Amino acid sequence: MLTSFIHPKNLSQKLMRVIFSIYLGVSALVTGIQFFTEYAKTQDSIQSELVQLEQTVRDPIATSLWQYNQKQLDSLVAGLLKMPIIVGVDILDKNAKVLVSSRSYSDGAAPLSLFATETELSWQLNGSQIRLGTLKLYSSSEVVLDRVLFGFALIAITAIIKLSVLFFLFIWALDRFLARPLKELMSQVDEVQLGDRGRERINLSVVEENEISKLQSHMNKMLCSMENGRKKLLQDEQGKRAWLEDAVAKRTEELQVLNDKLRELAAYDSLTGALNRGNFFETARHLLAQPQSQKSAASFILMDLDYFKFINDTYGHFVGDQVLVHFTRAVQAHLRKGDLLGRLGGEEFAVFLPDLGIEEAVALADRLRQSIGEARLVIDGQSITYTVSLGVSSSGYGDKSVEELFKLADVKLYGAKEKGRDRVEM
Repeated sequence: MLTSFIHPKNLSQKLMRVIFSIYLGVSALVTGIQFFTEYAKTQDSIQSELVQLEQTVRDPIATSLWQYNQKQLDSLVAGLLKMPIIVGVDILDKNAKVLVSSRSYSDGAAPLSLFATETELSWQLNGSQIRLGTLKLYSSSEVVLDRVLFGFALIAITAIIKLSVLFFLFIWALDRFLARPLKELMSQVDEVQLGDRGRERINLSVVEENEISKLQSHMNKMLCSMENGRKKLLQDEQGKRAWLEDAVAKRTEELQVLNDKLRELAAYDSLTGALNRGNFFETARHLLAQPQSQKSAASFILMDLDYFKFINDTYGHFVGDQVLVHFTRAVQAHLRKGDLLGRLGGEEFAVFLPDLGIEEAVALADRLRQSIGEARLVIDGQSITYTVSLGVSSSGYGDKSVEELFKLADVKLYGAKEKGRDRVEM
């Protein structure tokens, strides 16, 4: 109940929270005013009692001052501090110099606030008044709170009882006249199914003429209108269904053809027909992650055509493209069915060899190097020769990722370039 009040999920709970929150705020304000009024009245009462006490002890204290009877003065002050309403006594001489200053509390336990009364001390001699000093009696907020504690408790208990009773009355009233009818309405709306069941499809147990009963009537009219519209839509749908099915089938076939073309374009390099960089690495990772591949070696060959920029600058980019196509076909002729060939960019290619150890991979790389070096490519009457540098890396039992194999092969390829090109480095 408390959770639904704090986090309401429906209209009735939200309405209950708003109404009760307003009432709670007003009750808290009124109770606070009652507390403040009671506190102020009690403080005024204690102030009056302090004045009466001053009038009572003024003469004995004045006598002690006149006679310099310090012992009697100390006894009077000690007696005053034992009274429930007094927490401090100050006696000052006629020059406002403190003669006696005593408190019933320690310095570390001072009350929140103090209030005092003050009266003049004098002695009558030969018909004239001789001013002796000033008497101050102090009381505190703690004295007031002790006095009004019982009244505060009654006010608080009364407020809590009223809040509790009204809270449950709010819950009952809102549940009886709003939440329950709305739940019933929502339940019947969930259960209703359009069909030949007559016009009235929602029948609430509410008999009063109110907004919910009017809502029931409007919803029944809406359901009847929806039923008529549904029948009309069904008639139109039957005439269009065959046409739509044919159109969808044709469109699906066209989309399938386009998707196949897009998939092929996205997976393969448009010039050489080798896998593009992204698809090459994705497929290699997939092959390396298979359980059978985790139990065997895999190798990676990274290849870069030597002086390819010279070929482009000398013979033109068309010839350069033909060299790349020739290179791709020459490499594919030496690969197995499950091996991967990819163009990583420009004249850089890579081969992933699942289930092949380092020695077999190096032997394959050397065959590729020799095959490329011995090839003669004739284009437009020009004889073109070129070479390739290769770096080989391998992992045993799936201990390296494809990215790690690529990095290792890249280091070896760089070494082959540094050592004069047309080499295989492992």
